[in-house]
Amino acid sequence: MSLSGWVCLVTGASRGIGRGIALQLSEAGATVYITGRKENTLKETAEQVKERGGDCVPVICDSTKDEDIEELFEQIKREQNGRLDLLVNNAYAGIQDIFENIGKKFWETDPSIWDSINNAGLRGHYFFSVYASRMMVAQGRGLIVTISSFGGLQYLFSVPYGVGKAACDRLAVDMAVELRSRGVASVSVWPGAVRTELLCGFTGIDVLPGIDTNLQDVMANAETTELSGRCIVNLAKDKNLMSMTGKVLMTCDLARRYGIQDVDGRSVIDYTSLKFIVSKIPYLSWLSAVVPSFIRMPRIMLTMANSRF
Repeated sequence: MSLSGWVCLVTGASRGIGRGIALQLSEAGATVYITGRKENTLKETAEQVKERGGDCVPVICDSTKDEDIEELFEQIKREQNGRLDLLVNNAYAGIQDIFENIGKKFWETDPSIWDSINNAGLRGHYFFSVYASRMMVAQGRGLIVTISSFGGLQYLFSVPYGVGKAACDRLAVDMAVELRSRGVASVSVWPGAVRTELLCGFTGIDVLPGIDTNLQDVMANAETTELSGRCIVNLAKDKNLMSMTGKVLMTCDLARRYGIQDVDGRSVIDYTSLKFIVSKIPYLSWLSAVVPSFIRMPRIMLTMANSRF
């Protein structure tokens, strides 16, 4: 119960990574506000939280509607006496459109796909961060976590996806510059490949249309939806949290820092390990048998492995 007394907000917590984060935060003792557009899936998350003995407040909130966001923060202020310790910007509405348009070039898709990918998952993050920062600055502490991905480093899936994820990283980093002196931390977190309910249901997990088999291999050993939550819990209670503000962190970075495994007991894939990187490059894959797993490479080296996806 390391986060007992904390008030947290997780956007897009109806399913997937957001649900996993909410479950882990509540297990740690926090009161967790969760948002989503559908009442039935929000209630499912809230029921799972309560089954684990946690405290959850489901709120129907569309991250693309400014009035919904403002009303949510007014509710938190009223019910929690102005306290908010942690915001997790996770809401994302574009997965279905991304996979339905895999293999198409940006000029071959309807330009409105930009909005479906980046309204909730970028513009919404900014709005939530503004309102959360006002509360956190007033109390002199807080943490904002923006969920992003490797797509912010190099092309992945589509142009709108990559631009949006790069912008999420920049949002987290630039907010940290202005929040640092107020005792509020801001970081971007990249989960690895994750077995979300939507992805499993859409692709059957074994077949990712338009994606190289190397990525399919990674998906076969993907993280659970709760690993990101376990990482965030440990990050939130880190006594040296402010030394990490403004950074882009991978779940494998955090798992290594805190010595944690996935919730199902598996070790977390270290995507920066030289052993992993060479295993994904055909003409170098033989080296993976002899390269020590503790040798790690700069994050930019991940693009070498990604060139085969």
